[in-house]
Amino acid sequence: MASKLDFPLQGSSVHIVKKFRVALSDILNTKFGCVATFDGVDFENEPNIANHKAVVPEKRVSVTLPSGVQVSVWKGDLTSLSVDAVVNAANIRLEHFGGLASALSSAGGPKIQRESNDYVFRHGNLKTGDAVIFDAGSLPCKKIIHAVGPELPHHPSWNEVSLAEPELQKAIESILDRVKEHHLSTVAIPAISSGLFNYPRPDCVNTIVSSVKKYYEYFQHGHRPKEILLVNNDEPTVKEIERAFHGIFAPSTMMTYSQATAKNTRSATKASPTIQIGNVRVTLRKDKIEEQQTDVIVNTASQNKNLSEGQISAAILMKAGNGMQKEMHSAKSKGHIITTKPYKLNCKEVYHTFCISKGQHTAHQILFSSVNDCLDMAVASHYKSIAFPAIGTGNLGFSKKEVARMMMDAVYNFTQNHQKKMDVYFIIFPSDHDTFQAFEEQIKICQQNASHSSFAPAAAVDRRDIHGSRGSTPNISLCGPSRESTAEAEKWLTDLFTFSSSDIHNNLILHWGEEEHQQLSRLTERRVSIEEFFTQGHACISIKGVSIEEAADALLQVEAMLCDIQKELISEGEREIRMLSDTKVSAERLTVDDSSLEFSGRLSAFKSQNLRILKVEKVKNPALQVLFDLKKNQLRCSTSKTMFQCIPAQFCEMISRIGFHAECAPPEDPAYGEGIYFARTVKKAMDLWKLKKDKYLYFVEAEVLMGNSTPGKRGLILPPPVGSDPGVIYDSVTGGGDTSVVFSGYQALPTYIITCKRV
Repeated sequence: MASKLDFPLQGSSVHIVKKFRVALSDILNTKFGCVATFDGVDFENEPNIANHKAVVPEKRVSVTLPSGVQVSVWKGDLTSLSVDAVVNAANIRLEHFGGLASALSSAGGPKIQRESNDYVFRHGNLKTGDAVIFDAGSLPCKKIIHAVGPELPHHPSWNEVSLAEPELQKAIESILDRVKEHHLSTVAIPAISSGLFNYPRPDCVNTIVSSVKKYYEYFQHGHRPKEILLVNNDEPTVKEIERAFHGIFAPSTMMTYSQATAKNTRSATKASPTIQIGNVRVTLRKDKIEEQQTDVIVNTASQNKNLSEGQISAAILMKAGNGMQKEMHSAKSKGHIITTKPYKLNCKEVYHTFCISKGQHTAHQILFSSVNDCLDMAVASHYKSIAFPAIGTGNLGFSKKEVARMMMDAVYNFTQNHQKKMDVYFIIFPSDHDTFQAFEEQIKICQQNASHSSFAPAAAVDRRDIHGSRGSTPNISLCGPSRESTAEAEKWLTDLFTFSSSDIHNNLILHWGEEEHQQLSRLTERRVSIEEFFTQGHACISIKGVSIEEAADALLQVEAMLCDIQKELISEGEREIRMLSDTKVSAERLTVDDSSLEFSGRLSAFKSQNLRILKVEKVKNPALQVLFDLKKNQLRCSTSKTMFQCIPAQFCEMISRIGFHAECAPPEDPAYGEGIYFARTVKKAMDLWKLKKDKYLYFVEAEVLMGNSTPGKRGLILPPPVGSDPGVIYDSVTGGGDTSVVFSGYQALPTYIITCKRV
């Protein structure tokens, strides 16, 4: 049963929340399944869908398609919009706990969640791309359409976004199918998947707008709505939709800057394309980067720090002199940037960026971040101007349009977080006409967006004025799947805001690479002591700060890195399971009736260990079942053993989705090898996982294939050979009659998750 809890904030906790709102929300969701919203905290007008505010509806732009359907872009509040239907960005379980879903559910009253629960009870979870339609409760519309868009990792790769695109297209098509079936006239669609589901906003809105266009452009059969409204309440998303709208619906009207200015004056063709975004003026210029007289010149350098490699870097080196190359070898990097003195250049400082080639993981993210970080560093140093070359169009393999778009997006992102005046110059080599045109087109898109946005800001309406007053005392409102989850989250928050030291025990630390260890190293440069150690099979990090705020700063960054690793493991695991089983990966946890034999039959085993069962959930994962059956045939096992694991709360969902991993439940002492441990009894599980001192304990009941087994020993990473042939090994090892260790997660199938409380 869903649970809600308000956690009050005061003193340093308010400052911590202001600084780490996004990371804190992500951690609470990953570790405890809780969605956090923040009340009474001033985020300096940062757009945040979780802190949903109503705005006066404002139509920005529209087009009528040949089919007669009008498509329009609005800034507005979906909870107060007078249309036939609004679309909710839902999850597969139709649990409306966070973001827009929470706002619509609250405004629509209990009927919204009740009908959703009834549907899932009768039909099971939805699939990504599905859309269902119900009555809208107290909302000022007739219907609400719950649509499930793809959910991506926190920092998705370019490949992950590409794989998600067809799923988002299917979600939009499903929405429009419901519109046709129910003869709806006006429907409001938000940028589903762009918020809590981590779909990058520019890619998300491109897919949504193009999908709507494709569906209705030459629509001939069935009901046609009067208008499809693309609606969001935060300005950055609305502007992104406007950009996509102009690019997708009217590409033939989009002239280059030169074509547009030539219509007005002959001399204008020689002018540099310029656009003002907030306090930042962006100018595109054909020139040599090494000749610029800005405060900062940006270079794009090779990973080996050899400035003579690459045309741009070589030109900068030739102008600056060899002193710059000598400094490069001793200079320390800040992320993907090294700063040096200008030497013979006409600037104050040079920022050398180190991006990676397009085919590599996170290449797009690194290029985008490098531009954004250069701008942040320039502001921190009180510089007023910065010149960029076109980063990545040479040996790194990015297309000219990709680079122009990413660099302009990075500048726009910068303008949302800084109010300082800045001149940004994009300097394109005089003969590189294609790159100049790519940047010119991006500036033109921004100019068109700006021309449709020259209005006074809409008056904001606080939701408290509509649905009764709520106290303005700063607090975090937690919505979780159960009372235990919110209680666990509350305890974690209490420790976070109370102690200046903490220990993290999490074997996902073993998956950290160079990037994570570099970030950990940077944290130690502050007034924080961080110790990383490994003891008896457990990876640990000890954090001690001079103040609570500094300790919390480090703790949140470490926890955020671990959450990112967990999401990546789940994504990789699901891809592998899908490939091996040829089955769509889906996981359900169905709560067992406490009056059933499934529930009562387990009571005595836990009661004998002074544990009270609060909840039993049956795990259904068809893809894991397929792999388990294949493993059973491979090992020639006719039977399996029912066994237990005791796991942290944050791994319940992970195990349900991708099965067992040694990192999720390392025993107190891995005396029989480095595999996946299971206990025959609850008592033995309590002995194996002695670190479980929390109020609530989580057990996974599983069917385990032992096959041909032998006694284990410390240090084994695979079962030992059966005989002299090292290619023939045992299937598992034992540690006496009550402990078994397997080395393949597919040898065990999670069947139940049992939540207990210490008596």
